[in-house]
Amino acid sequence: MNSLNVIKIGGKVIDDEQKLDTFLKNFVSIEGPKILVHGGGSIASKMGERLGITPKMIEGRRITNTETLELITMVYGGLVNKKIVSRLQSLDVNATGLSGADLNIISAKKREPKPIDFGWVGEVSNVNTEWLTRFLKQGVIPVLAPLTHDSKGSMLNTNADTIASLVATALTTEFETKLTFCFEQEGVMNKGKLITEMNLLLYRHLKDTGIVTNGMIPKIDLGFSALKSGVQKVSVRSFEAVSQSISGTNLIS
Repeated sequence: MNSLNVIKIGGKVIDDEQKLDTFLKNFVSIEGPKILVHGGGSIASKMGERLGITPKMIEGRRITNTETLELITMVYGGLVNKKIVSRLQSLDVNATGLSGADLNIISAKKREPKPIDFGWVGEVSNVNTEWLTRFLKQGVIPVLAPLTHDSKGSMLNTNADTIASLVATALTTEFETKLTFCFEQEGVMNKGKLITEMNLLLYRHLKDTGIVTNGMIPKIDLGFSALKSGVQKVSVRSFEAVSQSISGTNLIS
């Protein structure tokens, strides 16, 4: 069974031209089939401000009303996605940009409005691996935007970490999958020192003591869920170290 790397890159790296170029050059150097899942929240917020659309956040999550849905569809599915695809083409690799609606790859259900109504936000209900597998076997790199669809004609804003985790899990039937979350830091830090390995017991301790907080919590939760569901390796690491086999924080069962 072939090895597959599913890699998620955060919006702050994408927003920096130099960091993005560094990441993509390292990403391309990874051998074998791979999928790139990208965020883009910071870019969407900046574009929204230019258009007079003020972002509304609750607990770090974006409220997606109809106006905001139009904005993020343009930014995630258009500006950011095609920017990454064109950069990959310049590095002599064949890539295709996709949202969850394309080829029915990722369908979702609109999140329930209680206790908080987040609007057009989707919870993934199905990952269709047929076309992803076809692309991968043809040497094409799928670049997935954090957008899904509700099978009723509407796009949905969906967390990129969630998409990366569930895509990696769904493809375990075809590949030995590895899931990597990339961002600006070396990995999970404790008092300035990198935690190279983290099991569930250590994670719970770090969360209870406030060392692992905010957006890192759902990322790690998704990582452990992916491990439990058959993904072979999960790591959190710097965008500069994405191609290194030993780096960052590795989750262990």
